[in-house]
Amino acid sequence: MHTDVDRCVRAVRSKDSRFDGWFFTAVRTTRIYCRPSCPAVPPKDRNMAFYPSAAAAQQAGYRACKRCRPDASPGSPRWNERADLVARAMRLIADGIVDREGVPGLAARLGYSARQVERRLLAELGAGPLALARAQRAQTARILIETSDLPMADVAFAAGFSSVRAFNETVREVFGLAPTELRVRAGNGRPPATPGTLALRLPFRAPFQPGNLFGHLAATAVPGVEEWRDGAYHRTLRLPHGHGTVSLAPRPGHIDCRLSLTDQRDLAGAISRCRRLLDLDADPEAVDALLRTDAHLAPLVDRAPGRRVPRTVDAGEFALRAVLGQQVSTAAARTLAARLVTAHGTPVTAPGGLTHLFPTAEALAALDPGDLAMPAVRRGALLRLAEALASGELDLGTGCDWTRARAVLDGLPGTGPWTSGIIAMRALGDPDAFIPTDLGVRRAAARAGLPATPGALTRHAVAWRPWRAYAVQYLWAADDHPAARMPTDPSPHRS
Repeated sequence: MHTDVDRCVRAVRSKDSRFDGWFFTAVRTTRIYCRPSCPAVPPKDRNMAFYPSAAAAQQAGYRACKRCRPDASPGSPRWNERADLVARAMRLIADGIVDREGVPGLAARLGYSARQVERRLLAELGAGPLALARAQRAQTARILIETSDLPMADVAFAAGFSSVRAFNETVREVFGLAPTELRVRAGNGRPPATPGTLALRLPFRAPFQPGNLFGHLAATAVPGVEEWRDGAYHRTLRLPHGHGTVSLAPRPGHIDCRLSLTDQRDLAGAISRCRRLLDLDADPEAVDALLRTDAHLAPLVDRAPGRRVPRTVDAGEFALRAVLGQQVSTAAARTLAARLVTAHGTPVTAPGGLTHLFPTAEALAALDPGDLAMPAVRRGALLRLAEALASGELDLGTGCDWTRARAVLDGLPGTGPWTSGIIAMRALGDPDAFIPTDLGVRRAAARAGLPATPGALTRHAVAWRPWRAYAVQYLWAADDHPAARMPTDPSPHRS
């Protein structure tokens, strides 16, 4: 979009927040870059330059605006909508892969040479993988500086910098302030944080409808791993350098995020996973505009616009849970998963009712089948899926190839079209994944006057592409089910 100068200028003039994260505005006279909705007086048209990423603006010598904080804008929706090389690379970079494995590791995961990856990213984003990772390190550093009491040297290494000197230089260059000055500015009027907890605000594009999103997460929460408590969704996180816990609660204009990590180097990856879980980088205006063109869906969209797709923080975990819960009720699926977690999960010390990390695919693949108390068919499907994940035969990771992943899933015994579709929707994040055989979808479709048989509904839904996963959310939300509504806190136990 950044090449459409007239459209970018109109967005800046109108301070349109819908375009935050789509492009960045650089001001040639001040050498500052902003988000389109920056509250400052817009510069003259001839003084504006537009960049597709914060990294490209930083590489061109611009520093971040102190008023609108463009580095903290929602991510571009393009990277979660697409399945090509650039989108896969951006998802991996957001997950911290360059900091952990370098550019060669990024390229290896994508199946391309480092030169090819560099060339494609430069062509579309104006910055290579190192510059993009550097921009993310700067944002991670800023979060740690402003929300923790860590010494600056610890902040530097937790954010992924190789030295304190590189950390200081980058923070000064990107934000125009020394790290200590950033902390002083942030400390004015900020309430004290709980020791060991990082308090963040996760932005999103309006409109945002949290009911079905948090309702679904609460209704399917696995005891010990997840819970709804004190008006927030809580869960444990398995991360590259350790583990952590997070609480997420909807607030006006943002999601309140409280993270507790055993290793601060996991911060960027944890934030990326939380954003992906809640689908916060979606473009609801584009989704709803297309779905409203269907007269049957339009009333559902108008009733509560801005629905998101509840996704996951761990694709492998979700896939295992999907197979475990096939052809049983939501309550039964939670019970089966809870037993699996208690018997084979990793115990952790965490607040509330969080007690375990979900078992890894490797741990489950190594089990004796007799250790799993469940019907033989489901046990066989679960173990075969675990083996495929553990061996690398099936890759559901952040930068995986969606088409290949679906093909492998479809070939696994016991993994039918519904299971493959729900994994594509929630674990892979495919915005066009569709599950026409789902009973709730068929029931809601019939009530809305849509075809109710899977074949006819699939043919009708061609017009909803590429947003069929969102159409499913609107249909599900039309059902009178707890997962379609904002959850309430459980009643206190009485002695």
